[in-house]
Amino acid sequence: MSTETKPKAELYKRVDALWTTVRDQFAFLRQDPMAFAGMLVVAAFVFLGLFGPYLALHDPIEHTVRGDGGSVLRLTAPSADALFGTTAYGKDVLSQFLAGARPTLIVGLFGGLGTGALGFTVGVVSGYYGGWVDELLMRLTDLTFSLPFMPMALLLLTFMTPNIWLITAIIAAFLWKMPARVVRSEVLSVRERTFVRSARASGASNLRTMLYHVAPNVLPIGFLYTAYGVAWAIAAQASLAFLGFGDPTMTSWGRMLRQVFASGNMRVAWWWVLPPAIGIAAITTSVFLIGRAYEEVINPEIQTNQ
Repeated sequence: MSTETKPKAELYKRVDALWTTVRDQFAFLRQDPMAFAGMLVVAAFVFLGLFGPYLALHDPIEHTVRGDGGSVLRLTAPSADALFGTTAYGKDVLSQFLAGARPTLIVGLFGGLGTGALGFTVGVVSGYYGGWVDELLMRLTDLTFSLPFMPMALLLLTFMTPNIWLITAIIAAFLWKMPARVVRSEVLSVRERTFVRSARASGASNLRTMLYHVAPNVLPIGFLYTAYGVAWAIAAQASLAFLGFGDPTMTSWGRMLRQVFASGNMRVAWWWVLPPAIGIAAITTSVFLIGRAYEEVINPEIQTNQ
């Protein structure tokens, strides 16, 4: 085999392995109807997050829907002029819903990844090293548990201009505590197993033992809590936006609920309330359904009754 074809062969092998993994996970989720339905919802959510703003018929903030006579259509129910109706300000609800999926996806994805990565790292290091390292990191975790997320987030955003990345960072900085605790408890068990002791006896460094022998064995629980972190981040972002501390330059589902509440039409304009409310509920529930399916594999003690 020539030197030029070796990289291509290696690339094809990796793509084939990735495709095999995706196919296996798809087959696994199909065995659980609820998890499979959740996967479809998540796929639709990701699609809207990527392409929603391009699918929106109008600018969600600038455009004002007008009727044939040129008058602004305020609080109109779904019609041919506005498929999801209009807001009290004459804005198209469908366009706001489509555009609002992107900031929800950004915060959910990066907030969940940040939560999972930070919590996994703290849990692995704390559980493996023990001693004063464990004591220091766990006291820091306890401190995070003692600080309520919402009041602290509101306090920080009061003194800083809210934007999507700042909100994501705040969410990750406060929600990593649960993954850290769970991963640490798993590491405490794994580090005492024979293969870990053998690695140490063979002269492997602590870093190598931790990365190559301990971390891979607790990685599934880390992935599980990363998925949960996505749902937590989406719910947190929607809550902050509803309270008026979302990114003022972007339309989000939480901000839509904030606007309908502020307008006093929460009980009247159902077409304005239901799209963002259902969107938030659907994606958070779907992530938990998928996580539940994997949790039954990771933790054999949790089994659904057949």
